[in-house]
Amino acid sequence: MNRVTGRLLTAAAVAALAVGTLSACGSSAGSSSGGGKEASSMYTWISNENDRAQWQAFVDAAKKKDPGFDLTLEGPSFNDYWTKVKTRLSSSGAPCIITTQAARAQELKDLTVPLDDMVKSNNIDVSMYNKAMIDGLTVDGTLRGIPYDAEPVVLYYNKDLLAAAGVKEPTLNYTTTQFTSDLKALTKDGVTGLAVPPGFGAGPGLPLAFANGNEPVKDGKLDLTNQGLVRDQQFAFDLAAKEKVASAPQASDGSDVPEQQFMSGKAAMIIDGPWMYDTLTTKTQGKVGIAVIPSTSGQGIGMIQGSAFAIAASCKDKETAFKNIMKITTPEVVGAVGAARGTVPSVESAVKDWAGNKPAADVAVVEALLKSGRPLVTTPTWNQVETNFTQYSGDGFRGSKSAQEILSTIANSAK
Repeated sequence: MNRVTGRLLTAAAVAALAVGTLSACGSSAGSSSGGGKEASSMYTWISNENDRAQWQAFVDAAKKKDPGFDLTLEGPSFNDYWTKVKTRLSSSGAPCIITTQAARAQELKDLTVPLDDMVKSNNIDVSMYNKAMIDGLTVDGTLRGIPYDAEPVVLYYNKDLLAAAGVKEPTLNYTTTQFTSDLKALTKDGVTGLAVPPGFGAGPGLPLAFANGNEPVKDGKLDLTNQGLVRDQQFAFDLAAKEKVASAPQASDGSDVPEQQFMSGKAAMIIDGPWMYDTLTTKTQGKVGIAVIPSTSGQGIGMIQGSAFAIAASCKDKETAFKNIMKITTPEVVGAVGAARGTVPSVESAVKDWAGNKPAADVAVVEALLKSGRPLVTTPTWNQVETNFTQYSGDGFRGSKSAQEILSTIANSAK
């Protein structure tokens, strides 16, 4: 899973999911890898049983080659992970393996170790992994994680609602001008054109900016007020404030709010990740298709997000931890997880496993965005950027503040 904005769980639910062991009956922790239990333990996000099932899928796939393989898993919800991981790794008996993201690699750089020497000594060919993800996981010139997925953000649309409004289905070429026109045609009879969350990375502003080649970080520093990014974020705000084809979100809205709006047929389109593909295509009232993110030219650049396994700086047996990571990031394993859980594999040769029986048009969209894509690279203060944007974005979507004002305020507070 690769969530920019996670769902909120009750304290009881998080506690119930917080600690677990991924193992087969009769096997013991670290039985095949040695190095102590920490090297076979992983701290990650476990927001719900869906997350737990995903981690289990990695272990199950690795067991096919190494039946004794095992991982002990613990961790909080996705929302809490980015602060609690720092505390957990400073305590005794901390797991050696942690999860990170290309978008968070800078934020967690002091908690992780460079993997370059271990990659070389173990003869690992990192070129098999998605280049955008490797670039995003490279911090200060060193690789900080081995990616397991590479997820280009896409545009989901309700085919039935488009057909009823006489709107042609978008595919590999989609301009923002046509996008706006389509949203206007779709906004009627209690249906809005686009469902939007309050977050920054969750869109629609940032994915639209990426599609036009405008990014929030330049040379390792926040660049939130560059003209292109401001313009594209204003375009996103205006979809609600001026065009009235979207409803302004509340700061308290989790990602499930716009997703439910889309699935219930109350919104015709939504920008989201491929990790939601199975859910949105099977639980939406109406048939669902996907398209590239709109851009000025129509030939947009993909915004690739993804997650990875990293080694904690506190780990005493980094070599064993690395070997365990490599067991769950082989083409066979990431392909099996992609087929079972819907995550787009980080290895190009395994994307076919994710594709499976999906419509050829949908697969073509993801493949095109993977080829054009750039990683969402952030800074150590990105969590503050997201928090502040979520707090202020409602003003932008309601038209009471401009993108320039909001992004300038955030840039000044998150330096």
